[in-house]
Amino acid sequence: MKHILVPVDFSDYSAYALEAAAGIAKQQNADITVLHMLGISEAAYAEEEFLEYEEAKYFMGLAKKKFKTFLDKPYLKDITIHKIVQNYKVFSELNNVAKEQNIDLIVMGSHGSTGFNEIFIGSNTEKVVRTSDVPVLVIKEQNSKFTINNILFACSFSEDMIPAFKNVKLMAQKFSAKLKLVYINTPYQDFLSTPEADDRIAKFMKKAEDTKSKVEIYNDRSVENGILNFSKTEKFDLLVLPTHGRKGLSHFLLGSVGEDIANHARLPVMTFKI
Repeated sequence: MKHILVPVDFSDYSAYALEAAAGIAKQQNADITVLHMLGISEAAYAEEEFLEYEEAKYFMGLAKKKFKTFLDKPYLKDITIHKIVQNYKVFSELNNVAKEQNIDLIVMGSHGSTGFNEIFIGSNTEKVVRTSDVPVLVIKEQNSKFTINNILFACSFSEDMIPAFKNVKLMAQKFSAKLKLVYINTPYQDFLSTPEADDRIAKFMKKAEDTKSKVEIYNDRSVENGILNFSKTEKFDLLVLPTHGRKGLSHFLLGSVGEDIANHARLPVMTFKI
C-alpha cells in the first residue's frame, strides 16, 4: 500500500479518514492523494462557455483554498501529499482515478449512523465499494492513534472467497499484524453442523494453500450479530469483509438485517473485491 487515495468534502468525517490514511502511510511509507469532487451539475451551467469556465474556475479556486487549511495538520508531517480537484459527480469515477494514479487503497469517511444496509446500499460509500477494484477502508470516527495490528476477517469460506483471503493475508504480513479468521454459523442462514463446517473450512484452506491458519466457528442468530459480537472478544483494529464488486457485499452478509455492524462495532471496515 504505497499510494492511498482519500476523497474529501472537508467534513469532519473526511478528516477522520485522512488521519487514518496518515497512520497507514507512516506504517507503509506511502504517499497520499486527496481528491475533492466539485460535483457541479451541467444543468446549472450558463449556456455561455465563458461563464461556465469562470464558474468552474471559481469553485476550483475555492477548493484549493480549503485544502490549505484542511491539510495543515501535524499528523501529515513528512508524508508526501498530492492534491486533485476535479468536477467528478459520480462516485464510481473514483475507480478511474485509482487506476490513473496507481492507487493501492481508498480511505473514506462515513457517519455510519443510519444502519449497516444504509451504509453499504445506496450510499456514496457503497457506490465506491461496488465499483472499486482496490480495497476500500471505511472510517467512522476519529482515531488519532490508528494502526493495524489486529485484523478480523469474516467470510463464508466458499471457494470464491479465496482471493480475498489471500489478499488480507498479504496485507497482514505487510503490517506485521495478527489475523483472526471467523466463520459465523447461524440457525437460519446456511446452517452447518460442526462436521460440515470443519469440512468446508478444510477444503477452503487446502485450495488456498494454507495449512497453518485456524478458523473459529462462532454461533449467533445472524451473520451481522455474530460479527458484531465476535468483534468484541478481542481488541481488533480492523474488520475485513469480501465484496462481489458491482453485485454488492457477499450474500454472506445480505441474508438478514441483523444489527448494524458498521455503526455499533465502530470498527473501521475494509472491503476486498473478489
